[in-house]
Amino acid sequence: MTETNSAAAAATDPLRAADVLAQRLYAAGCRHAFGMPGGEVLTLVDALTKAGISFHLAKHENSAGFMGEGVYHSDGAPVILVATLGPGALNGVNVVANAHQDRVPMLVLTGCVDAAEAATYTHQVLDHQAVFAPITKATYRLNAEAAGVIADKALRIATQPRNGPVHIDVPISVADAPAGPHRPYLAPARATQPQPADLAQARAWLAEADRPVAVVGLDAVAEDAGASLRAFLEHYQIPFVTSYKAKGILPEDHPLCLGGAGLSPLADRHLLPLLREADLILALGYDPIEMRPGWRNAWDCSRQRVIDICAEDNTHYMHTASLTVVAGLAPSLRALTVGAQLADDAPQGNAHWPDGQPEAARDALAAAFAADADWGPAAIIAECQATLPADTLATADSGAHRILLSQMWHCYEPRALIQSSGLCTMGCAVPMAIGRKLAEPQRTVVSFSGDAGFLMVAGELSTAAELGVAPIFVVFVDASLALIDLKQRQRRLDNAGVDFGLHDFAAMGRAFGGNGVRVRDRASLRAALSEAQQAERFTVIAAEFDREAYDGLI
Repeated sequence: MTETNSAAAAATDPLRAADVLAQRLYAAGCRHAFGMPGGEVLTLVDALTKAGISFHLAKHENSAGFMGEGVYHSDGAPVILVATLGPGALNGVNVVANAHQDRVPMLVLTGCVDAAEAATYTHQVLDHQAVFAPITKATYRLNAEAAGVIADKALRIATQPRNGPVHIDVPISVADAPAGPHRPYLAPARATQPQPADLAQARAWLAEADRPVAVVGLDAVAEDAGASLRAFLEHYQIPFVTSYKAKGILPEDHPLCLGGAGLSPLADRHLLPLLREADLILALGYDPIEMRPGWRNAWDCSRQRVIDICAEDNTHYMHTASLTVVAGLAPSLRALTVGAQLADDAPQGNAHWPDGQPEAARDALAAAFAADADWGPAAIIAECQATLPADTLATADSGAHRILLSQMWHCYEPRALIQSSGLCTMGCAVPMAIGRKLAEPQRTVVSFSGDAGFLMVAGELSTAAELGVAPIFVVFVDASLALIDLKQRQRRLDNAGVDFGLHDFAAMGRAFGGNGVRVRDRASLRAALSEAQQAERFTVIAAEFDREAYDGLI
């Protein structure tokens, strides 16, 4: 057979089940997949590549998922995590659980042996679906005849409110098997509209409120509801607090913005009393999975009116509401705003909070998280914000620095600061920054990690070098698990298991093909940041400070 005839025959060959899955992912906007291949997923990787989806090799499946999340926050397409059977799949458990709790749409594609083979073969064989069922929205086993339907179901479930991961186990022979007939995709569902009676009740309460306050959460970001939210809050002149992942849904220099909340006891001292003084609380796309225990029952419906507009009905019981509206946030806010404007009700500029409590809380928060320290974690954050461009994209790892950063770092667009707020897992910031820079190479991307979290994923610096991306990795170096050490000392327990060696993180950066700098003052940090922005390779900036420097700051 000639080369031309061979190519023509290949073009008419039936699609493999793996091809159908890959093409459906491409149609959903996916252009990147991350993972570590094994023999069981080679057909799947081949299909993804042929469909136009680049496969990127990470050094650990957990990091691969976080790189995918970094891309998702830029392009909005679901994450694709590829893992081979057994240890490969299990290595991804943490990031899959994170996607479930942090509402990240993710397709978890694992290879597995065929059912007939598993009946008499045990090496590396385990029930992947049983593993992933508790930490995903759904789990499927790919079938060649129904490959298109399974792919479509997985995508719809992963991307419907609230977003989350869906697992597909791909048997070796099924990936290569001819796919069944194509079925047309279903049109995506539209956002649910609020009921007229609920709107009437909400309008009446808004008109009667003297001290309203809003709490804005992750659902608002997932729905891209910023424009509707701005029109609504400005019309009614309602001050608002955001969760950490909703920071930037409106620019944080907006006069009604009181900043972020969720984990800082210091911030809660100023924000929670304000909520208790309100006569109307609006939970707008507020998903309390991000919040610390202090936000459990943060208001009292027996003496306060509470309107909760949410993507799912309240089954968490972190808070209660006087009126729960399970509907799309954007259409609900538009209806409330337009209805009020037509009725000339609560005109823009209506005076609220006559005693000025929101302004006082804002001033108190600014004083509590001051940016004028000579050195230490607060100075590092302040210097980074002052030196880097206003449109910098930041990632934050879990730890004491994240609590401080989430209060001090000002965001001017949604997703400008991404982090693990639901699961609060360590080791996420570095790979998320790699993914974010891969998706938006023209933007400045900075990662903030504690030294312990950085050590968990330091090998991914090699991935940054191989991908040719140049994020800035800022490492807070105090040779301790600072947040746990603080809690240990607060409980007056003996020091145990929280201290480790003072390592040369800058040398690690250079060893993996990037730049590395150690700094211990603002001037050195400023110079390192300026140089890093011009560098063609990534830069690790090890910002060293004394232990116990977080005391009184968070």
